[in-house]
Amino acid sequence: MGGGMFFLVCLMLLAHSSILVRPKKLNDNSLEGKNIFILAGQSNMAGRGSLVPMPSECQRNPRILRLNAKLTWEEAQEPLHQDIDIHKTCGIGPGMAFANSILERDSARVGVIGLVPCAVGATNITAWQRGGFLFNQLVERAQAALRDGGRIRGILWYQGESNTDNLENVKGYKGKLETFFKDIRSDLKLPQLPIIQVALASGQNATYTEMVRKAQLEIKLPNVTCIDAKGLQIQSDKLHLTTEAEVRLGKMLAGAALKIMEHI
Repeated sequence: MGGGMFFLVCLMLLAHSSILVRPKKLNDNSLEGKNIFILAGQSNMAGRGSLVPMPSECQRNPRILRLNAKLTWEEAQEPLHQDIDIHKTCGIGPGMAFANSILERDSARVGVIGLVPCAVGATNITAWQRGGFLFNQLVERAQAALRDGGRIRGILWYQGESNTDNLENVKGYKGKLETFFKDIRSDLKLPQLPIIQVALASGQNATYTEMVRKAQLEIKLPNVTCIDAKGLQIQSDKLHLTTEAEVRLGKMLAGAALKIMEHI
């Protein structure tokens, strides 16, 4: 075989191999019918649980998608926040266990789930107020998630540990949290958007943690549900949930979401 012919054959083989390894394109129908959930808050939502061994409840599923940092959909896998909470090492959070649990309980009705990671570790409630980077990023990502169709079914919110370090950070927490919920609904033009918030399992100061928890549990806004994480297992750092606890929380959030979806 001559040198030119050999080179041509090599090019053909290379082109053929690139086709074989090309990522599978997401089905347009799955994008149009997806049920979208926004994951927001700080580190216990972003996830700090160990990735090894990977819990069965957190395994990949082609019917669970993730909006990545480039605002495109891809098949979801842990860690969900790896390109969002970029200044920390992310691990298992509640997101994949949440989505897998919903599909396990009601796959026929739910179909495809789209997860939109927005949580960033060590963020005070003040950092989530309208006009700030985190608020604007959440709105941008939520709007991008709708471009291919689908419906935002709710926000999963777990934040507050950063407000438990001193009394000043506790003062006004309830008001700021309510304002955030109202403003995010307003900017997304979804006045009845369900919000499932998590009452703290841990904090930096026991007294202030209980004060933040009290504020969270007393929120009485329409379509705001509170899941109490108190009692879930905490890592040795006394702040972050263990992998097992994150999985448990994901299932708790799924139960709340399914109840809400029955009525909307």
